[in-house]
Amino acid sequence: MKVKLKYFARLREIVGKVEETITLPEDATVKKLIEVLSEMYGATLRDYIYDRGGAEPSPNLNFLLDGRNIMMLNGMDTRLYDGCVFVIIPPVGGGV
Repeated sequence: MKVKLKYFARLREIVGKVEETITLPEDATVKKLIEVLSEMYGATLRDYIYDRGGAEPSPNLNFLLDGRNIMMLNGMDTRLYDGCVFVIIPPVGGGV
């Protein structure tokens, strides 16, 4: 199946792309997607997502599947599907 990925901020710098479409097995989950991305882009991406080698993704990141936060679905076990759009949203800061 094909999954469209969109990258923002630091993650865009790491992968060097604004977006891309990758092919995954039909039964792929978010966890599998992150594993594949880690293989493609190496330790810098993995450390960014997993807070420098941790077992769980950084709580500062939001993972959206077609605009829905995966934490409201099945977390890292959320199944992906052909044609879906996956976005990793970094922390946003601001102020006056």
